[in-house]
Amino acid sequence: MSLARNFLSEQDQLKVVNAIQEAEKNTSGEIRLHIEDYCKEDVMDHAAFIFEKLEMHQTQLRNGVLFYVSIDPHGFAILGDVGINQKVADGFWENIKNHVIENFKKGQYATGLSEGIVMAGEQLKKYFPYEADDVNELSDEISFGKN
Repeated sequence: MSLARNFLSEQDQLKVVNAIQEAEKNTSGEIRLHIEDYCKEDVMDHAAFIFEKLEMHQTQLRNGVLFYVSIDPHGFAILGDVGINQKVADGFWENIKNHVIENFKKGQYATGLSEGIVMAGEQLKKYFPYEADDVNELSDEISFGKN
């Protein structure tokens, strides 16, 4: 049985996907959520591996953002591509990460992820505003892994 696939109910998965779509209406940035059963290494290192595996580094403006969740052990990371990280201040993701984790501590996983994703979209629109000719370069669907 996959822990990752059961982390969020179908209704909660829909809530998160809707948040991704809402966030991407305001920005050319691309946001994805990946949930895995296990993470056997440093969470940021593994999130970087998943970022590349999902080909998130291939967006035109290098403005992809990955929200990464590991079930066992508990792990969470937000990883932005080089195009974002060249423009934003250090600690750019910390407020969003802290907001998500506070919700996780209350068992409000979908709420934390959804709100964090919308917050990321709000921040991204300052640096990568939505353009009329923008194309959705990455899937909005949640990806899952067993690792």
